[in-house]
Amino acid sequence: MTVPKMLPLAVGLFAVGVLAIITVFVLFATGHSDLPVWLNVAATYLPAVGLGLGIIAVIRKARQKRS
Repeated sequence: MTVPKMLPLAVGLFAVGVLAIITVFVLFATGHSDLPVWLNVAATYLPAVGLGLGIIAVIRKARQKRS
């Protein structure tokens, strides 16, 4: 079974997003309240984008396999 070409990108985006979430929690726990906008955007959107791309990649691969 081959890995879809978009899957490594999806996993990378998801991992960076989860790392951003962890960073936000750590910074908030240490008393920082005014976090950079890019960090908030990364923590908010990257996990969802990575998960969405992963789902799309797997569905496309399954449909190619069928036909």
